Amino acid sequence: MEFDMAVPGFERIVAPETEFEVIAHDVLFGEGPVWNKRAGALFYTDIIGDTIWKWTPGIGNEIVMRPSHKANGMTLDRQGRLVVAGWSWRCVWRVELDGSVKTLCSHYQGKKLNTPNDIVVKSDGAIYFTDPTGGLNNMEMHGEDIQRYIDYNGVYRISPGGETTLLIEDCVYPNGLVFSPDETLLYVNDTRQALIRVFDVRPDGGVGNGRLFYKLVGNEPGVADGMKVDVEGNVYCTGPAGLHVISPSGQLLGRLKIPGHCTNLAWGDDDWRTLYITTFTFQVFRVRLGLPGIPV
Repeated sequence: MEFDMAVPGFERIVAPETEFEVIAHDVLFGEGPVWNKRAGALFYTDIIGDTIWKWTPGIGNEIVMRPSHKANGMTLDRQGRLVVAGWSWRCVWRVELDGSVKTLCSHYQGKKLNTPNDIVVKSDGAIYFTDPTGGLNNMEMHGEDIQRYIDYNGVYRISPGGETTLLIEDCVYPNGLVFSPDETLLYVNDTRQALIRVFDVRPDGGVGNGRLFYKLVGNEPGVADGMKVDVEGNVYCTGPAGLHVISPSGQLLGRLKIPGHCTNLAWGDDDWRTLYITTFTFQVFRVRLGLPGIPV
């Protein structure tokens, strides 16, 4: 594995002898990776392939759902249920324990959502998701209805009781989002502006005091998309060349060079030290790192 722009000590996170393992081929647009520790498996989406996949060590890849309505970001809730940002379905939905599907949010103030992109669940059960318009414009990733009804690209919260609240309205193209380890901060990246903002999380679950955290650097392929944190609060964000690892103070620690166009990432395995990485170039990778991530 190659890395660059690294500060001294970055080898503690990525050792020079670190190697990639390819766990899936022929994925048209990989996204939404999430490790299910109870199942001992990685779940991920192929947006263009219209499929949710499950990869299990020693078994390989199996279809979970097809069609998936171009599912995008995914996570797990406190009960271990799969929670999905339904890209072309234009809603946030959940797979119940009996296998049925339940819509959690499809409209805000009577208007149909844009195209939910990425999603996280807070420890209190609240769901946070980004809602840009990318699924209305991208060929092979849109649904039947491509009319836009909301004139901003927002970030929302679904309370444990099911009430949806608009948290952030002034984004150009909100994409990945992740909490700090103690959940006092919410990071939201913006694909079009090539940056990450950070917000203070209030006791009521709202956010405020938004400010610039990090501006992506590099001219290589890759944009601000998926995002995760490790136990020390370092932020891992897709970007030019692959993954950018940023300290809690906003300093670039180093860039992990990923083959192709990196789209998203997830921590996994029993010790949460394996990083699973999806791409737009047909492959899903995994790599062992020196620090564990935050368990899902």
